[in-house]
Amino acid sequence: MQLHFLGTGAGMPSKDRNTSALALKLLEERGSIWLFDCGEATQHQILHTTIKPRKIDKIFITHLHGDHILGLPGFLSSRSFLGGEDTLTIYGPKGLEQWIDMTLKLSKTHVTYPIDFVEVQEGIVFEDAQFIVRAMPLQHVIECFGYRIEQKPLPGELLIEKAQQLGVPKGPLLGQLKAGHNVTLEDGTVVSSKDVTNPPQPGFVVTILGDTKFCENAVVLAQHADIVVHEATFDHGTIELAAQYGHATNTEAAQVAKQANAKNLILNHISARFLAKDLIPFLDEAAQIFSSVYLANDHSEFEWRQHTLNEI
Repeated sequence: MQLHFLGTGAGMPSKDRNTSALALKLLEERGSIWLFDCGEATQHQILHTTIKPRKIDKIFITHLHGDHILGLPGFLSSRSFLGGEDTLTIYGPKGLEQWIDMTLKLSKTHVTYPIDFVEVQEGIVFEDAQFIVRAMPLQHVIECFGYRIEQKPLPGELLIEKAQQLGVPKGPLLGQLKAGHNVTLEDGTVVSSKDVTNPPQPGFVVTILGDTKFCENAVVLAQHADIVVHEATFDHGTIELAAQYGHATNTEAAQVAKQANAKNLILNHISARFLAKDLIPFLDEAAQIFSSVYLANDHSEFEWRQHTLNEI
């Protein structure tokens, strides 16, 4: 799994940071990409990556502020031109479907693939055999959600030599055992999957939070997460201004990660008031509270492999 930050700014684009968009790349896990928010010019940012728009089959929108949604109409149109044929599912607050439908209608934009809309409410918004996505409301100036993406436990490693010692031949029976199914051999012997596999391995947990003040729901969504992506529009010196505008500081994001016993924190949604020279003390301030903290820049990429986060 990889995280690719396409836009890490706050409010409006700057020379260094585009508006909000984050790609969760699940190419190894399911051959697809999930996009979280789609600020203005997200498709332009994608042009500088290896991301194929047709691979994006889910978009999760945190809230309806322009810096999180204004890139959607252009992206939806271009996805058609770039070979997108499979269904795209868009998750977001009430009003998102109406806005997209009206925008496409008035601009006479025709898309060549089905779009399914899911109006997000608190609880499970998506679940299949591999993943479960939960949403909870945050505390912003308009309705806004955070998402918790949980990969379900992975099958334990198959102990091939042990299985063969019990008489299991090479072939499909080994695959059934690895998948957790017991098998019956030709002589009637039943071989139990748990006897020839290691215990299931836990999947990863990623929490992606929209714009928010410090709040309890952010802590709940981030509980024991491997990675927490939290907005940090302001620093500790401007904490009162942050609360006034429904935003969080770098130190408040660190407090969320600490209280949640998370493993890693990535600071995102950075105000343009912070210049390059400000970013080292900005990050250090958060690290005094929560040590495993990173700062996202446009086109920052992080990879989660073997229970370790690496910036690539």
